[in-house]
Amino acid sequence: MQKNWWKINSETLIDTPFLAVYEDRVRQNIEKLISYVKGDTQKLRPHIKTHKNGEILELFKIYNIKKVKCATIAEAELAAIHQIPDILLSYQPVGLKAERYFSLLKKHPDLHFSTIVDNLETANNLNAFAKENQLILSLYLDLNTGMNRTGFPLSENWIGLISEIQKLENIKFEGIHIYDGHIKGTVEERKQEASKAFDLIQSKINENVKIVAGGSNTFPFYAEQENVECSPGTFVFWDSNYQINLPEQDFKPALVIVGTIISKPTKNTFCIDIGYKAVSSENPIDKRLVILNDENLIPISHSEEHLVIENKGENDYQIGDIIYAKPYHVCPTVALYDNVQAINKKHQIYSVWPVSARTRKINF
Repeated sequence: MQKNWWKINSETLIDTPFLAVYEDRVRQNIEKLISYVKGDTQKLRPHIKTHKNGEILELFKIYNIKKVKCATIAEAELAAIHQIPDILLSYQPVGLKAERYFSLLKKHPDLHFSTIVDNLETANNLNAFAKENQLILSLYLDLNTGMNRTGFPLSENWIGLISEIQKLENIKFEGIHIYDGHIKGTVEERKQEASKAFDLIQSKINENVKIVAGGSNTFPFYAEQENVECSPGTFVFWDSNYQINLPEQDFKPALVIVGTIISKPTKNTFCIDIGYKAVSSENPIDKRLVILNDENLIPISHSEEHLVIENKGENDYQIGDIIYAKPYHVCPTVALYDNVQAINKKHQIYSVWPVSARTRKINF
């Protein structure tokens, strides 16, 4: 691995904290993703929740990735603005979300949209909306294979629910959606656990039923299956969590948080400007970020605008020094920023990429 790959030319630095994205590494990660499916980009439907970024959607198009998955109306709208041909909203649209979703469909009739449901009542409501708007709505059935967050229970009569959905006049049944982020362990343990539900599902459907399945944890399993679209998202930037827990997936860290030492309150501690508002902080303090400058720099205290670091090594640090860190959980970290700074091979900031879909609403 290139030594100090994260360091940025000081002449192009801006005020911190900021997110730096290394475009060459993002490209390498996209290429690595494609290699896992042996070049068949039709098997890829990456989730855009991680980056929420139009420039990366344009990179997807360069690599012939023409399908995406998203969690919010704003993410779906961003994909539509960038003319991604096939957009799956993997978040059941209910209430006002359904109205916003239909507005988006009507604005972009040239694109293929689909979404998910996990009950007949919502399917009926969406069918009524579709009939009122003179549209045919594409739906996937969201199945609960053990995460217990959303989805129709796999243990119940989901085949019967599909039959009822298929009877709806303004609905086109597209297939089955599975998200199994609860599956942890070694790569073999994850494959074994994912295969239990997948084999059951496959035994009850015909080969014409599409399946959109998995995130990063189970990507290696679904990449090997026929008639499955894989939907990992974190691969574009990667993070410390997955680097530790998914070692078999050889993606490169492509995003860092850049901060500045603003104070040295004691001999062995210093404070940097990467507070709660600059890095995702839902995890314990030892699982929020990893300092890249020096493995002997240990986070010990965290608040809104301050992160106190204990220096357990011999290197000397001064107020004003730049600190680089990998986020433990990159997806919510990116959502804290209005934009990211794009870094070229010369270690220079050369462009600003808006995190456009961090907002809950772009137009709708």
